[in-house]
Amino acid sequence: MNQSIAVLFDMDGVIADTNRYHKECIHLFCEKHGLQLSEEDMKQRVYGRTNRDWLTNLFGTIPAEKIAVYADEKEQLFREVYAPYLKPVAGLPEFLEALERNNIPKAIATSAPPANVDFVVDGTGIRNYFNTILDERMVSRGKPDPEIYLKTAQALGFPNEQCIVIEDSLSGVEAGQRAGSKVIGITTTHSREELAHCDLVIDNFHDMTIEKLRSLMP
Repeated sequence: MNQSIAVLFDMDGVIADTNRYHKECIHLFCEKHGLQLSEEDMKQRVYGRTNRDWLTNLFGTIPAEKIAVYADEKEQLFREVYAPYLKPVAGLPEFLEALERNNIPKAIATSAPPANVDFVVDGTGIRNYFNTILDERMVSRGKPDPEIYLKTAQALGFPNEQCIVIEDSLSGVEAGQRAGSKVIGITTTHSREELAHCDLVIDNFHDMTIEKLRSLMP
């Protein structure tokens, strides 16, 4: 209970409720390229994964240059569509301020490309809370592989057992758990039932307190 802790935030669905717009843009992108995806396809093959992973899941083995072109196309569309709606998840600024007051280290660990990270972090006004941000350039294996959370904890100088991961996607939850961290699930993408295997489930950050964080640790 008295050990130091750090908080590792996923970005999409955690910092900002972006996933419905990512979903819309992926469907538009796929329709343009002759693909139709069911919701189950999205959950199993797309959500929480790097562009490289989900594009390969959909198109099979394609050259890296083609992946980059497809990814840029989809992400530019996302930024255009989401820009009028960009805002932090409810209660997040206050929660970040509470972490700051209590000297609890925090980092962002995301599968997103750097252009999207800048767009969301700067657009929500939370840049000053994060000195450590890892994006898709820093990992070779996407979630549910734990690489992103292992590297982010290392960047903060914390063992993963002392980190609390906040995630919205099932692949992200699995990545956090496989890294050895406690995981808080937020219901922006999945239901409470789907996230029931998390250590705590929240709808937003309004009721999130430092005491609740600390209570998750042995």
